Formats: sequence, structure tokens, C-alpha cells
Amino acid sequence: MRSERTGLWTASRTEPSVGRSELADARAWGLASTVISSGSIPTGQEKLGGLSISSGPKRHLSMTPQTSSSRPAAPWARAVHGVTALFSRLQSRPRQPTSTPASVGEYVLGEKLGEGGMGVVYKGSHAGSERPVAIKLLPPQRASRENIQRFEREARLARRLSHPNTIEVYDLGRTREGLPYFTMEYVDGLDLQTLVERDGPLAPARVAGLLAQLAGALGEMHAAGLIHGDVKPANAMLCRGDRVKMLDFGLSRPVDEPLADDDADGYPPLAGTPLYLAPEAITAPENVDGRSDLYALGALGYFLLTGVPPFNGNSLAEVCGHHVHSEPLPPSRRLGAAVPAPLEALLLECLDKSPARRPRSAVVLQARLQRLAASCSRARVAGCPRKTSEPAELAA
Repeated sequence: MRSERTGLWTASRTEPSVGRSELADARAWGLASTVISSGSIPTGQEKLGGLSISSGPKRHLSMTPQTSSSRPAAPWARAVHGVTALFSRLQSRPRQPTSTPASVGEYVLGEKLGEGGMGVVYKGSHAGSERPVAIKLLPPQRASRENIQRFEREARLARRLSHPNTIEVYDLGRTREGLPYFTMEYVDGLDLQTLVERDGPLAPARVAGLLAQLAGALGEMHAAGLIHGDVKPANAMLCRGDRVKMLDFGLSRPVDEPLADDDADGYPPLAGTPLYLAPEAITAPENVDGRSDLYALGALGYFLLTGVPPFNGNSLAEVCGHHVHSEPLPPSRRLGAAVPAPLEALLLECLDKSPARRPRSAVVLQARLQRLAASCSRARVAGCPRKTSEPAELAA
């Protein structure tokens, strides 16, 4: 269900990410075609933009082999094993009644803002000051020991960050029932996914400016030895003054932390959102680093500039296969209009298959984007979209 509401978190049509513990070895790009549906095959961005198999109704899973004889047959067992294990987890997962407390700690819960793969977000206020906050709560049906650890880890990692383009996390606690929660800065705005779906592609100068802010937020994370792991339009919130803030650190981790094996075969899991996954996040998750975030930021910029992600497909396997094997269509061709050549080149550089050929760091990328934002704002490129005004609800 799509939400047009304002607030820290907009409710997505589906879960926002493919969780680290959920897809296991289903990185079967080119080896199998994975169909994940609730009665229909997912098609295009509407389904794959927020594809997740972490909760909700049981899905039907089916797999069909690729016909290409150039693919090795041996890895098939890995794909079958991963999806079979996933299906087994989904079928055996207990369903618990949801009970939402009226307050947590010193905070009063208000309206529900949205729901993601690792929690529900409410608007709330401090009982004493009535200061508005956003409160993320792990619901009881997801409160396994592993999920509680991941949830509290997200809060602890986010509290280490102070960049003006990163959401601020305040307090971490437990409800009387032992459910973890944390409170965050409440942002009155809308996410970039909703913005583009509503208003269409953004002007090049605005795209460069928004990306520069997000690159700054990533720069602080990377300097602290962390990676975000789930950079995408739905995790970037637009505020007044065209400021943008990075959200959702549920898949963040120290870059030098070894990935836990997801199953007995010892294969590291797939983590992230399919439309914004770097190739190495699919083929070798243990090699993911800050440059993988830059790939995702390039894909986010491509979406802002053209209104569509760089790759799409009818299945998870097809989308992942494009990330690994296909070259993205240049934004100017996708848009059918002129795009400033330096901006187009920089986005395609971020989307390079090789991490070594992407920008050296988020700090370097931020500086280049800032220069591009300034030059694009002065230039008049025929045919480029010029939707530069703020959404009405942010202009007040």
C-alpha cells in the first residue's frame, strides 16, 4: 500500500529490502529464475522496487532453469538449497498477535507512519516536553533473538553518526514486554521514491545537489568504518529547503566485519534492495565496501534523473543478472532528452561493474557533485526536465 503521508518513514507497498537472513543463497542470477509472488508474477519497478521475503503472507516460490548452455550446472544446487530453505522458514514461521503499547519509556506513541522489514515507525512525543519524535518499534511477531540483536545494533550504529544529512537517533530502550525500540528525529517530508513517482524526473541541477548531500552522509559513515548497505530512494527523506536525510541503517555494518554464514553450506547471504544492489553484493557479498554504497547512490541518481532505475526485470534473478552483466542505458537515451554530459558520465562511473573504476570515495564524489550542481544550475540544457520547485507540502 502506497502512502503519500509526510513523516520520517513512508509506508511502502512491500517490505523495503531483501534481508540478510532472508534470501540466503538466492543470488541465482543466470542460474535460475526465481518467481516470488502473492498470486501473480512481479513485473517492473512496482514489485521489485521494494521486494522482500521477510514477512507477510506466505509466498509461492517456483524456479525454472535458464536455457543457456553457457551457464555451469553445478551451482544449481546452491540456488535450490537457498530457496528451499527460505520457503521452509516462511512456512514454519509462527504468527503472533500484534499488540502495540500506548507508550514506550518516556514517549507516547501516536499515529503509525510506516513499516519496514525490521520495524514499525510511529510518530510520538516525549511525555514531558511533547517534542515530536519518530519511534521505531520491533513488533512481537518479529522479535526473535537474532532480530532483536539486529534492531539494537542498527540503533547503536546510527547513534555514532552526526552528519546533518543523516537522521539523528536519540534513545534506545525496551518496552515492559521486552521489545526493543529507539527514538529518532522526526522529519516532516517525503521520501525521494514518492517524490519521483508523483512529480516525475527531477532537473539535473537538483539531482546533483541532492546526491551531493547523500554522498556527504555516506562520507561520514565510511570514515567511521561503516557501510550503509541499503541506499535507495525510499531511504532518503526530502525536507524543507530541499535538504535530504539518509534513513534506515538496518543493513549497516562495519566494513571489516566478517559476514556470518547463512546456512550449513557456508554461503554468505544476499542483503539489500534488488534494484540498487552493486554487482559484488550479488556475486561476492564478503567483498562489499563503501564503493558498493556509491554504486547504489549512482543507481539512485539515475532514478531521480530518469524516473526509472537503471535495471529492471520480471524476477529477482533477472534484475540481479542485469546488475552483474548488463551495461546501463545512458540517462539521456533513457530520458529521450539532453542531460549534462558530466553528470551523465559521473552516474555511469558510479555504476561501473568494477569497484576500482568508481569514484575513489564518497568525499571525492560529493565534491564532484557539488561542482556539477553549480554548473548545471547555470546551464540551460534543451529538453531537460525543469521541475525545480519544492513539493507544496514542503514549501510552507
